[in-house]
Amino acid sequence: MFEFFKKLRRFDAYPKTLEDVRIQTYGGGTITIISFIIMGLLFWTELVNYLTANVTEELFVDTSRSPNIQINLDFTIPKISCDFLALDAMDSSGEQHLQIDHNIYKRRLDLQGKPIEDPKKEDITIKSKNDTDVAVQNKTECGSCYGAALDPSKCCNTCDDVREAYRERRWALENLENISQCQEEKISEKLKTAFTQGCQIYGSLIVNRVSGSFHIAPGKSFSVSHVHVHDVQPFSSGEFNTTHTIRHLSFGTSIDSRTHNPLKDTVGLATEGSTMFQYYLKIVPTTYVKKDGTIINSNQFSVTKHQKTVSMLSGESGMPGIFFQYELSPLMVKYAESERSIGHFLTNVCAIIGGVYTVAGLLDTFLYHSVKLIQKKIELGKLN
Repeated sequence: MFEFFKKLRRFDAYPKTLEDVRIQTYGGGTITIISFIIMGLLFWTELVNYLTANVTEELFVDTSRSPNIQINLDFTIPKISCDFLALDAMDSSGEQHLQIDHNIYKRRLDLQGKPIEDPKKEDITIKSKNDTDVAVQNKTECGSCYGAALDPSKCCNTCDDVREAYRERRWALENLENISQCQEEKISEKLKTAFTQGCQIYGSLIVNRVSGSFHIAPGKSFSVSHVHVHDVQPFSSGEFNTTHTIRHLSFGTSIDSRTHNPLKDTVGLATEGSTMFQYYLKIVPTTYVKKDGTIINSNQFSVTKHQKTVSMLSGESGMPGIFFQYELSPLMVKYAESERSIGHFLTNVCAIIGGVYTVAGLLDTFLYHSVKLIQKKIELGKLN
């Protein structure tokens, strides 16, 4: 047994020097401390990288059959009251979403952006001239249309009925306070706060999985002969400052990706009245598979921005507001998480320790012999 251990000692690749011939220097101690610090930092970086899931990316044709897509939004318009802002959506055919599933809320803000009222759910259903008001079907009285109705027997029992009659005649409805049906809407109070309050519009809406658009624009929206119109009376469109902040805009379930919400905290600044902001979005369906097998179906998108002043003087057509037009890509991106190899992690750790140790040893040797050479020249008086 003794002979075996004696032979085993011959394989020692790390022969030790005697304690009496070892020389320890201040420079060597400094290099050793710095080396340990570097090893620790590199080891921590490698450990964090190992604990982070490895994500692979794959691109293929989208064959999913999901009929809908969810739009999540959170906008702040600081210089227009909620009473004069409307959110509308339509698909690529130009048809308005009349029965859209949504949870959209409006919150009144002061000019400093602080809430002054609890949020209220907003009804974004667009009414057309053929819509009937169920709430007044049981009423026996017939409200006056003030001579605006094309049909003399028509009744105008609500403020919207009066507006519709005036629109059919193409008459201007200037003073709503004189209309008895509109007195409950407190028009005078809304006019006073039109430009002294801001508005936060947030929530989600579900639309058909086709190309389409949605927008936030001043004025009451309605549809006449399948044409989408906003009525900004009694103001002119140039009086509305459409400066806004996009706090959040995404499509589908949230995922941890910069391209999932690239418009986060984007500010659109209107330097003059009647400014139209346009955002063109290219949506890419995305599937994210976690390590535990959970599948998240979401969407990423790229964006192109444009703004212009719309007025008779500038010659630009359009209306002030914030407009989004989106298209769906036929391709899908799939991200899949997987665990990193423990062997790869250990190999990198050994490379870090060995590499730093070797470089530090070379540096220490060079420094030690350089100092010894300088000291020797000083002793011989040869150092200039």
